[in-house]
Amino acid sequence: MAEKQPDAPAETGAIMDYEEHERTYKLFLTIAKYACLVAAALLIAMAFGFFTSAGLISSTILFLLICALGYWILG
Repeated sequence: MAEKQPDAPAETGAIMDYEEHERTYKLFLTIAKYACLVAAALLIAMAFGFFTSAGLISSTILFLLICALGYWILG
């Protein structure tokens, strides 16, 4: 069965650690930002490797270059 939840506002409960919350949120945003960069670079490199005669080595180099450029721009 469901437990009875308190009806009082959150401010009357335990003290919130807002600094830890902000650090965690900033870490989440950073991970999401770089994960999107890697996913976009991977898709571009795969398209370059599959739809041209470039091959695996050239598309891998392109992937690394896009990741490095994106890290420099986003950093």
